[in-house]
Amino acid sequence: MSHAAYVLSSYAVAVATVVGLVLWVVGDGRARQRELKALEAAGIRRRSAEATGGEST
Repeated sequence: MSHAAYVLSSYAVAVATVVGLVLWVVGDGRARQRELKALEAAGIRRRSAEATGGEST
């Protein structure tokens, strides 16, 4: 394998890995948003939304 082929294939693997991770994070974020919407539609609220007067316990 020539030096250029090694370098180019290494870059290709690195780019594919980064693109895969970005797609995974975006997809997971969208899934979590859907889950939050479903929970809120079911009447389940986050505890942080219940705090009054800026105090948290």
